Amino acid sequence: MILSDKDIIKALNEKRIKIEPLDIKEQVKSVCVDLKLGNEFKLFKINHKSHIDPSSDNIGNITESVYVKDGEYFIIHPNEFVLGVTKESIELPKDIAARIDGRSSLARMGIIVHSTAGRVDPGFSGKLTLEISNIGRLPVYIYPGMRFCSLVFELISSQVEKDYKKIGKYSGFTSPMETKIQEEFKV
Repeated sequence: MILSDKDIIKALNEKRIKIEPLDIKEQVKSVCVDLKLGNEFKLFKINHKSHIDPSSDNIGNITESVYVKDGEYFIIHPNEFVLGVTKESIELPKDIAARIDGRSSLARMGIIVHSTAGRVDPGFSGKLTLEISNIGRLPVYIYPGMRFCSLVFELISSQVEKDYKKIGKYSGFTSPMETKIQEEFKV
């Protein structure tokens, strides 16, 4: 069941869902909460790497961080893929999951946010890493602090036993996180 604005606000007031910073009047919509683009981006080192090997121990060396000040912009070029982060930190209880949705206003310019991996598991806490692509034909300016994506909350039938704090790889971070898929090869 998707939570309505009334249920989202109730969960926020009860501190079951935590989002900080948050302007409830501006960011809570009918069935979602709009999240803002953060200041840090991870760009892939395409001039330094010939490929990505998911089994490699040095996979964490494939990006470089770029920080964009408030009031400035980041240009995402056609066919470019970058990792971004939300301004907000979130925390979910064991019986609520969320889904990251891109904004249609950005999609109409070619900006795609999370074409895959848009689920936020129960128990997650931290800032969300955003997978951002420009599938359009023109470069697009994106600005830290702009409304960039939204979270749709879903009530789970019961509390999960394997919450994200126990099984997740990306909880608790405040910067965009590179893949940790290489850990799956060490089994």
